Amino acid sequence: MSAETTTKTHLQELTDTLREVEATIKLGGGAKKIEQQHKQGKLTARERIAGLLDPGSYFQEIGMLVAYDQYDGQAPAAGVITGIGRCCGREIVVIANDATVKAGAWWPETITKMLRAQEVAMRCRVPIVYLVDSAGVNLPYQGGVFPGQYGAARIFHYNSLMRRHLKVPQLAAVMGQCVAGGAYLPALSDVIVMVQGTSFMGLGGPNLVKGATGQTIDAETLGGAQMHNEISGVAHYLEPNDTACLERLRKLMAEIPPAPKPQVAVEEPRAPKRPETDIYQILPADHKLPYDIRAVIDCLIDEDSFEEFQAHYAKEVICAHVSVQGIPVGLIINQRGLIKGAKGKPPKFGGIFYRESAEKIAYFIETCNRHRTPLLFVQDVSGFMVGPDAEHSGIIRAGAHFVEAMSTASVPRIVLTVNHASGAGYYAMAGQGFDPDFIFSWPTGRMGVMEGDSAVMALFSAQLDKLKKEGKEPDEDLKAEMARVRATYEAQLDAKFAAARGFVDAVITPEETRTALELALRTAFNNPGSHLGPFVLPETE
Repeated sequence: MSAETTTKTHLQELTDTLREVEATIKLGGGAKKIEQQHKQGKLTARERIAGLLDPGSYFQEIGMLVAYDQYDGQAPAAGVITGIGRCCGREIVVIANDATVKAGAWWPETITKMLRAQEVAMRCRVPIVYLVDSAGVNLPYQGGVFPGQYGAARIFHYNSLMRRHLKVPQLAAVMGQCVAGGAYLPALSDVIVMVQGTSFMGLGGPNLVKGATGQTIDAETLGGAQMHNEISGVAHYLEPNDTACLERLRKLMAEIPPAPKPQVAVEEPRAPKRPETDIYQILPADHKLPYDIRAVIDCLIDEDSFEEFQAHYAKEVICAHVSVQGIPVGLIINQRGLIKGAKGKPPKFGGIFYRESAEKIAYFIETCNRHRTPLLFVQDVSGFMVGPDAEHSGIIRAGAHFVEAMSTASVPRIVLTVNHASGAGYYAMAGQGFDPDFIFSWPTGRMGVMEGDSAVMALFSAQLDKLKKEGKEPDEDLKAEMARVRATYEAQLDAKFAAARGFVDAVITPEETRTALELALRTAFNNPGSHLGPFVLPETE
């Protein structure tokens, strides 16, 4: 078997595994629950999203893998589908409860996903649509849902900020249950649409009312679509079914003022020099081996758009002005392997930041920020260089300059992890803690402080050194413990592990990458102002 075949097989296996996991998640609560939803005259959450978005348009789901490996597999997608797509030609954020999963009840991770989606809407200033169909808090897990700074209350805080200060359009469709505090989600939106016969919205359901007040009342009379449109006035539109409801939302979206034009000159997209599928042959099966990062670049950017910045300096990092689907981008990408040094200088290790590369990137970021060019960080980084030479060079100060420039850049920042994302290098390359607009990973992404082998050495080196001095070998118990630690670290480095905990927005495949980047960039362009933090409040009303 050739090395090329092995490479393709490795990445394809990771991709195939990802697709299998995604297929299971997309079934939600399973075929029986889907059939039950249809018998109630309701579309599923995914069917609703498809009906809302423009036909054939790309939907980038955010957080699909969240909680997939928890709760014994009973919380696919944490019971809520979130993502970005296009409706009436403009980018929107969608949050849709999946009623096939525990009646759309909220787990702690459900809150995390909803808040992340709202933050995307706030940072990018894009309209957000809530497709509500939820029984409320998943009571056995209420301790992780109800209280806390980032508990369910923050959803309503974000609702209020978008409505009062940020002027982000919020449309809500109650397409099933909407009970208790969850009712404030649509109530704090700009428009509420309800569906005849299947919608219910109320602070308490009939059973709670009977227990609290002794009154007996049916759900439709208490909080049905007809009541809220005719009597309470809480809702604004009444539609006969889900399909009509989605069409109403599309009409409302078409009435919203168009998004501002991008601050960069967008051109007609050009195909890349090499097809994206070539990446399956470029990346090595062993993540420690070097590869041709420029070949990867040829698969990602528009052909003939590569203009490298300081091409002959600090070659372990590539900075370049490029185009992705016609959109100008400042590209920052690590090079792997051993990099030949300047005349009279030793070689450098690719994937490692030195003083020179840190300063080069910082200057490039600051230039892009002045020119309002969005930034794309492609991560394959193992960290910053250590040792006396590095410390004497002032790498701490250079690294701080790099981090500060990245952290305070107010242009859109998008991250793609293709291999390593380790240590402080991960932070400096716009890690999640620095609020990038979007953060994606390929199935090969490995996010963590250190590799499994490095962790074993860090934890067991003293014991191993002692045994070596005594002329002894590790016993079976020690070998087993070392193997356990190594396996634990390796499992936690898997891209799906990161996605399951919301550390990346999505694990995407090479052939999806250009489309995903284009949608992310165009979504970010809805906000011509600062992209610092989840949101920036205006100084005046």
